Amino acid sequence: MNAQSVSHSPGLRAWLGLLVVLGPVLLVAMDGSVLFLATTHIHEALSPTADQALWILDAYGFAVGSLLIAFGNIGDRYGRLKLLMTGTALFGVASAGAAFAPGPELLIAFRALMGVAGATLLPSALAVLSELFTDPRRRATAIGIFAATFAAGFAIGPVVGGQLLSSFWWGSVFLINLPVVVAFLVLAPVLLREVRATRTGRIDVLSVLLSAAGILLTVYAIKQAAAEGLTATRVATGIVGIVTLGWFARRQLRLEHPLIDFGLFRDRVFTIAAVTGLLPLAAWSATAYLGGIYLQSVLGLTVLDSALVALPGAAVLTVTCIVTPALVARTGTRAALATCHFLIAAGQLLLLVTSVSSGIGWYVASTVIAGLGYGISFSVVADTAVAAVPAERAGSAAAIAETSNEIGNALGIALLGSLAALIFRLQGPDVAGTLNETLQVPGITTAVIGDAKSAFVTGLHIAAVIAGILHAVLGVFALRHLPRVSTNTDNTDDACPGQLAQDAIEESSVR
Repeated sequence: MNAQSVSHSPGLRAWLGLLVVLGPVLLVAMDGSVLFLATTHIHEALSPTADQALWILDAYGFAVGSLLIAFGNIGDRYGRLKLLMTGTALFGVASAGAAFAPGPELLIAFRALMGVAGATLLPSALAVLSELFTDPRRRATAIGIFAATFAAGFAIGPVVGGQLLSSFWWGSVFLINLPVVVAFLVLAPVLLREVRATRTGRIDVLSVLLSAAGILLTVYAIKQAAAEGLTATRVATGIVGIVTLGWFARRQLRLEHPLIDFGLFRDRVFTIAAVTGLLPLAAWSATAYLGGIYLQSVLGLTVLDSALVALPGAAVLTVTCIVTPALVARTGTRAALATCHFLIAAGQLLLLVTSVSSGIGWYVASTVIAGLGYGISFSVVADTAVAAVPAERAGSAAAIAETSNEIGNALGIALLGSLAALIFRLQGPDVAGTLNETLQVPGITTAVIGDAKSAFVTGLHIAAVIAGILHAVLGVFALRHLPRVSTNTDNTDDACPGQLAQDAIEESSVR
């Protein structure tokens, strides 16, 4: 009996460890979208300006995406479990600070701090899983569950936020993180072991600073210009941001251990995979954010009803993410990538049928059809990117694929959200910078309310059209330039689905 219990205990420990690790992973993903239905409540409580409202959403995603690869390197050097514990604790502290932030400035600051903490969690969590599951097939199953949980977190964030806001104040969407954080900090030392890489690469601090500064300056200029118009200062800020990003790119080409290996983009398959990691999340985050405002502020739904309307799309996305690997094994990567882009394009274009007076059914149809595409894209990007490059560069490929997801989530709101804000400023009644601000103006007339809602819906339609066209173009490009035989089948032989991507992620920061 003792021998039997010993033989089974490692398996039980591994699955319990996976369950513990999934907690922070779910939080990191969910907090990228949990505020989409809380925007109206935050406007009422904190009265942020148009650009502050966008930064409350964006600060988190940009912090995660900008620091993801750097924290992978730090985890290799100092221990991934140690970094995972530290990051989770910081995530809890920042969540509590965000919940009780008295103004938009502090809320933005705490959201950014949550993003810094979140950037420590994803690469470290994957590395710790590799220590738990040494059997390739069990490890592939665990990584599939990991990926599905991450996708589900993005999908259910608005639903969870809506449910909480129907009974509690807006800060409750952050306080729900604390029980998960406490449970992880208690159980992780018991179930998980420390993991370090056998070799480490030097962390280029200047590259980290250049990438973060370039992204933030460029997006800040775009947001300010969209919300308040062009000025010499905003144009100069944008130019400085673009130049900084150019400096970052040139520096990567000279470094022995670059944060991003731009040479990988010479491969068309890898490029399509990387763009597929970015564009669908950009479209999803933008339309989920704008859709939450549309349902509540235009159609007048309660936050609970808005959450229920978002539920079918979230469920379809999650289920699709789980079943896609088996389907891709039969159809191939080319068909999967092309299909995902065409489905997302179709879903985006269905939003054109929505109007100021009606559109709930069309919105649900849009999210369900697009959700099929999102689920496919979330499932196949990492494997496709890794399989497209030589084995010695697989770690860099996995890191770029992972980072493109986070940057896409932030860029969707930053660019498409700013475009919708610009349309509102140009076509709206010129009473305030956003629809929610306009609706709060005392003594506002019915005619002005109608004009404001119409301008917002126009902005939603234009953002959806642009996202739809980009996805349709990328779908055609995938059909023309991806090989007809599955890339994964070509390069991985009999490896389990997801195994190659996991192997690469384990080395994603050792370059």
